[in-house]
Amino acid sequence: MQPIHWFPGHMAKARREMTEALGRVDAVVEVLDARIPNASSNPMLRDIIQKKPKLVVLTRVDLADPAQTSAWETRFREEGHEVVLVDARTGSGVRNILPALDRVAAEKREKDQKRGIRPRPLKVMVVGIPNVGKSSLINRLAGRAATKIGDRPGITKMQQWIRLGQVELLDTPGVLWPKLDNPHVAHTLAITGAIKSDILDKESLFAYFSVWCSTHYPTLLRDRYDVPVLPPTPWSDVASVWGEVEPLLEAIGKKRGMVRGGGMVDTERAAELVLRELQTGKLGRVTLEWPEEEHLFASSDGD
Repeated sequence: MQPIHWFPGHMAKARREMTEALGRVDAVVEVLDARIPNASSNPMLRDIIQKKPKLVVLTRVDLADPAQTSAWETRFREEGHEVVLVDARTGSGVRNILPALDRVAAEKREKDQKRGIRPRPLKVMVVGIPNVGKSSLINRLAGRAATKIGDRPGITKMQQWIRLGQVELLDTPGVLWPKLDNPHVAHTLAITGAIKSDILDKESLFAYFSVWCSTHYPTLLRDRYDVPVLPPTPWSDVASVWGEVEPLLEAIGKKRGMVRGGGMVDTERAAELVLRELQTGKLGRVTLEWPEEEHLFASSDGD
């Protein structure tokens, strides 16, 4: 797969503004999608954040595989990070964020106290890729519609401060890195809706997803759509099994009445259906990156 170059002007501007604002904040919250904790972690943001105290917030836990979410939580804690699991839609776990931020910033506050600096609100930058749930999370914390939200990437276009008692949050636009050169990262970002799905055609995304399921959730598509189980196939070998994936997609389309004149199945609509049901949770709780396989989908360095 050719690398996907994805760096609109507003993202380049957002990167500059975030770098400038970092000196004015005490800590950083990095919001990650629990379904794709690696792919939704922007390597460019790691360079920007550097050694600032950081809290990792895993969102969309209601859509992710609980066993894998627990494994990722363990992984992040082993790396020395505070971690909070949240479902911003229901508010589950959100109340754990402010206490976690107190723990993250404890060392800085202690240093300020020793230097005689009077206590002041904790300034925190909230970062993440597009459509990861940052604004929904902030609105939950604020208890009001403090930021715009939506189900498509790129809703937040500029930085804005939100005061929450003794914490001030800086909401920032979702930022991707310039080049998506890892196939797994690119596909999972598109499958989950972090980038526009038309970057890659929907049939290809379905093929990639069905192959992932063949080794990780082998009965998922069968249980939902009453179709045959795809033979176990390595996720990196999608092209070799298209001859088996296409009939699977056609079977789903037929069962859902997506047949054109002449009896042809609208496979694009069928693929779109599966992706939509995955993104909304109707298909089940699925995680597209498992921590024990992290070496297979190491993200690019952001160059």
